[in-house]
Amino acid sequence: MKIAVNTRLLIKNKLDGIGRFSVEILKRMVINNPKIEFHFIFDRPFTSDFIFSRNIKGHILSPQTRHPLLWYIWFEIQLPKLIKRINPDLFFSPDGFISTKITSIPTITTIHDINFEHYPENMRWTHSIFYRRYFKKYAKLAKHIITVSNFSKQDLIKTYKLDPSKITSVYNGISDIFSPINTKEKNKIKQRYSDSEDFFVFIGSLHKRKNIKNLLLAFEIYKTKNGKNKMLIIGEQKWLDASIKTIFEKMKFKNEIIFLGYLEDDIMSQVLASATALCFISLFEGFGLPIIEAMKSKVPVITSNTSCMPEIADGAALLVNPYNIESIVTALKTIEENKQIRKKLIEKGYERSKHFDWEKATNLITQILKKHAEN
Repeated sequence: MKIAVNTRLLIKNKLDGIGRFSVEILKRMVINNPKIEFHFIFDRPFTSDFIFSRNIKGHILSPQTRHPLLWYIWFEIQLPKLIKRINPDLFFSPDGFISTKITSIPTITTIHDINFEHYPENMRWTHSIFYRRYFKKYAKLAKHIITVSNFSKQDLIKTYKLDPSKITSVYNGISDIFSPINTKEKNKIKQRYSDSEDFFVFIGSLHKRKNIKNLLLAFEIYKTKNGKNKMLIIGEQKWLDASIKTIFEKMKFKNEIIFLGYLEDDIMSQVLASATALCFISLFEGFGLPIIEAMKSKVPVITSNTSCMPEIADGAALLVNPYNIESIVTALKTIEENKQIRKKLIEKGYERSKHFDWEKATNLITQILKKHAEN
């Protein structure tokens, strides 16, 4: 059996949430299935770190997929040619993108969420147009769709009028790098990143839908109420909106906010484990991986009462209205001042984290791929 895989988001030191999903699933899948021949298709020179076992053949397919025109060339023109040469039994795309020109073999894709259908204004207009034009086609053409929460499954069914049997919800897992750390280790992290002061942390790409704007505004009010924590923001600033930069520059307490940019996973996990709480108040998510990573690290979570986040948290986080700044301020103060609530959230969160397992997720996805490849 031969399976071709879109691995264009496996870029060393630049893994976002979908890239991390891809790594966790694919490394287990190829190692657990040595008799399957996998063809990993990259859009640039790749590191051997992503060739997880001997049953992988790596391909470089240009151009690099940097914007919608290049997405079109890569998926609609270049990829079908390569697939014809490889002649696989199935094409798997972990990032939602497929080709409308690959019809001779079954295609399985993972659509993590369709936030662009609900918040098109939060993307560059070129990206927004491409996503809304093509993802509906992708959803119709795919033989089967994997998504990452029951919320996302229902959203796909309702928005694209899909047959529920065509979609399988598979929860993400949590990497082994996330775990609690001792006080001595926490102090080292605080000394290095927050001038030895306690801190809240946000982790994620700095898209508009991540709601950094309201997080900053809420943090400013929190500090006027004698809040003691700093705020660390982890994520590449290339998506940071100009309006957010303007808000930040005008803040009285901007010196209490530290933009750390991208951090290697091993460092990022230690920073997370040292935090007073994770502040993940996104407007819309398909899953929200940092939520469960914080829970496994025994860090309390503040998250939104929208989209999938109540489902993922399942009563083990403080839920806020992400549009209501005062709601966010109250949660920050509660975590800081109420030790009983904080302790309870840590305990419930750690128990909740045990429900998420990459091995289980990989097995479910592998079953789906094998079923359609064999047919």
